Amino acid sequence: MVLNMIKLCVGCDTVDELIAWRRAMSKPGEPWILRTRQTPKRAAELLEGGSLFRVYKGIILSRQTILAVNTHGTGPARRCEITLDECLVLTLPTPRRAFQGWRYLTANDAPLDLGEFGAVDVVPAELARRLREVGAW
Repeated sequence: MVLNMIKLCVGCDTVDELIAWRRAMSKPGEPWILRTRQTPKRAAELLEGGSLFRVYKGIILSRQTILAVNTHGTGPARRCEITLDECLVLTLPTPRRAFQGWRYLTANDAPLDLGEFGAVDVVPAELARRLREVGAW
């Protein structure tokens, strides 16, 4: 069974903001790396087709396939680098409460894909959030 990871997207309120940040902060050809303090204990399962799902302002809106999980350093300086696919896939907007760090997400609990970024017209994230708040979606 595929195992995924879920993490809050701090500093970006929308998928568009995350993409703009990525373009501004990275050099061409540089891999997309998420740095964390702890190495996932279930890293091998994440590498069997797992993705990183991102929560923006309380709603899961996108995912990226996890390509590698590497630990660097020792002792207090030890850190984990998770290499992600450049392709950002939009998901069905799904509410998620705030949490610290990251959590595992099973394939059964993961939201469905809407399509690759820019490939389909979808309900704007803000409208989807408001519809979910009032229980209309």
